[in-house]
Amino acid sequence: MIQKRDDAAREAALDVAKKMVAAALTAPKGCGVDDVDAVILTGDDKDVLAGHMRDIADETGEDFYARDAGNVDNSECVVLIWAKDEPLQLTHCSLCGFEDCGMNRAGGAVCAFNITDAGIAVGSAVSIAADNRIDNRVLFSAGKGAARMGIFGSEVKVCYGIPLSVRAKSVFFDRGDQDVAF
Repeated sequence: MIQKRDDAAREAALDVAKKMVAAALTAPKGCGVDDVDAVILTGDDKDVLAGHMRDIADETGEDFYARDAGNVDNSECVVLIWAKDEPLQLTHCSLCGFEDCGMNRAGGAVCAFNITDAGIAVGSAVSIAADNRIDNRVLFSAGKGAARMGIFGSEVKVCYGIPLSVRAKSVFFDRGDQDVAF
């Protein structure tokens, strides 16, 4: 059997995405509470994400959403990583800026541990991509697009998307030209 370069590259990206999800889920978390989740988008779901990102660009006038949607278009898959918005109910923590978790909730804030857990999970995931030489970029904009897709419920306030690309030239380096053929 002969496997062509482009097919092998797509499979490699998806294999690495699966390892990234595992790394995110096994990353250390505050008080050992499992508040992190992740999914991989491919095909039509990836296209829907890019469409939502473009819609946000049109609504807000923020061009970077459309630019980043082009990165999603030119990627084999996107790993989404988020932490649920569930305060740890610690007394006298105050890392979020409020006296306790009840005041955090009343003020509409996000638990500092949840945000930190998401960040550590993203760092663990992208290290897997780097170790496997798969081009990637952490995109806040993809997380906003995913929220519009309804992938996770209202218990999530922060999500990041990490598109993976295997090309001769990284689509994430010079992001002015998005018409890169595979």
